[in-house]
Amino acid sequence: MPLHLNLEPSDKSINQLHSNDKAFHDWYRFVLSFPPHLVSYYLGKFQANKKQIVLDPFSGTGTTLVECKKLGFSCVGIEANPMAHFASQTKLNWAISPRLLLDHADKIVEQFTQELDHSTDSKQQKSLVIDAQKLLFKNAISSRPLHKALTLLHCIDQMHHQDCYDHERLAFAQAAVRASNIRFAPEVGISRALKEDAPVIQLWQTAIKTMANDIAHWSSLSNEERAAVHTLVHLGDARIPSQYLPKHSIDIVITSPPYPNEKDYTRATRLESVLLGFFKNKQDLQTVKKTLVRSNSRGIYTQDDDDLLVKRYPEVLDIAQEIDKRRMEWGKTSGFSRLYSRAVKLYFGGMARHLKELQQVLRPNAQLAYVVGDQASYLQVHIRTGEILAHIAQDMGYKLLEIELFRTRHASKTDMDLCEEVVLLQWPGS
Repeated sequence: MPLHLNLEPSDKSINQLHSNDKAFHDWYRFVLSFPPHLVSYYLGKFQANKKQIVLDPFSGTGTTLVECKKLGFSCVGIEANPMAHFASQTKLNWAISPRLLLDHADKIVEQFTQELDHSTDSKQQKSLVIDAQKLLFKNAISSRPLHKALTLLHCIDQMHHQDCYDHERLAFAQAAVRASNIRFAPEVGISRALKEDAPVIQLWQTAIKTMANDIAHWSSLSNEERAAVHTLVHLGDARIPSQYLPKHSIDIVITSPPYPNEKDYTRATRLESVLLGFFKNKQDLQTVKKTLVRSNSRGIYTQDDDDLLVKRYPEVLDIAQEIDKRRMEWGKTSGFSRLYSRAVKLYFGGMARHLKELQQVLRPNAQLAYVVGDQASYLQVHIRTGEILAHIAQDMGYKLLEIELFRTRHASKTDMDLCEEVVLLQWPGS
């Protein structure tokens, strides 16, 4: 696979998935992920060498990390969402035998079939406990597919195999979502046509086979080549990277932080997070939300103070003021709408905290690429995310190399063309 792609970010093809993008990434893909070949492109643009360490502090489900490993670069990630952290960690584990994975999956299918045959009575249908049910959208998954999913999960747990367990659970997460009524278009919601039943075990088997095929295909790497590539994902808060990483250890950053909008990013992984036990109740969910950069009004808490860090940035204060002004003009009085202006200040304050803390782990002349997007979610007030982050970074001593256009998208609600850009920075080391 080439290190550098011969295309510019303005080229439409950079927004499309390539054939090389599927291996490992397709084990579990976050709906808001950026195309994996962007990683290859910016490694090439930065003239990276394989002695350098790449960081993704908002690693999500591992797009940057998986692509780095495929290209032979050591990498480290930070991710606060436990489901996304688990997914990226598993997608980086290629040490398992494909034959073992397939053979153990066959045994689970056999056990699943037996258990399903003995639970024909509706009274024997498996379901979630009340606290867990409250975390899901109504009709997120119909009763029959849910019963099948919980039966499969019980079989995976009961037949626990140390080498296969994580891969089987990740395949389960993908199968459960595909068997559910959840849709991504692009907001997370419920389909109008509910699935009364779904082939859960077949979906799971397909996911397992994909994993086995990918591992078998990439197993041609020598043991020496594998040993030279180190990967690690920390479960933690991207605003405090120095708590997880050694000082002056990072050469390159390629990442896509959340955007300042009304998307609750935990919703995109909520079903599988609940089914796999990452969220058992509302308190579990709130604990995770408090470790995220605040990017929406549903994740704000009274003790939050990142907004104090934007007092020196008038462009952020002006946007917050404009949102409050428009809210009054439009007569918006809901609790969430009252928090819109604070959400924007908390977002840029959180990113400022991240950029400041990041300096401790960067090596001199480290290069950084941040994929970010303009937004107009807050009462149609235009937020030029890339420009503002670039200004904050420059104020903290980073050198702005350039802001490249990644793509434009049309927001139908606001009738605006919004830019997604890549902010390229360099840390001089002073």
